Amino acid sequence: MPELSRESERDRAQAPFGLAEVTGPSMVPTLRHGDQLLVRYGGTVRTGDVVVLRHPFQQDLLVVKRAVERREGGWWVRGDNPYAGGDSTDYGVVPEDLVLGRAWLRFRPLPAGQRSPLALLRWALSAARPLPAGRSASRRLRAR
Repeated sequence: MPELSRESERDRAQAPFGLAEVTGPSMVPTLRHGDQLLVRYGGTVRTGDVVVLRHPFQQDLLVVKRAVERREGGWWVRGDNPYAGGDSTDYGVVPEDLVLGRAWLRFRPLPAGQRSPLALLRWALSAARPLPAGRSASRRLRAR
């Protein structure tokens, strides 16, 4: 199943930045279900970037993947979780015009039921993280 995300076309047209929500396991360990992403729409995508794109066959569905390699006709994208699927190994190269933007920051929601001071401190220290290019599993997920 592809990594799903939601965003508003109207909001995207008004601002260069927006939020997207991650659902599904395909970007674990980098991103988890429920994470929020700060997305910069447009701009340059580089190898290793986490990107938000339209699914090539269901264009009303947004997908969060890692841009692994630029190929003729667009980007080869992969999830960081090799067991989840729903990436270019299933649907091939993603055309440039379907890549909407690059994720810059990840915000983790506060886990339910964890209200102790130590749990809140741990969450506060790890809730917001930048998503630099080349992070996590991208080196071992080079397109073959």
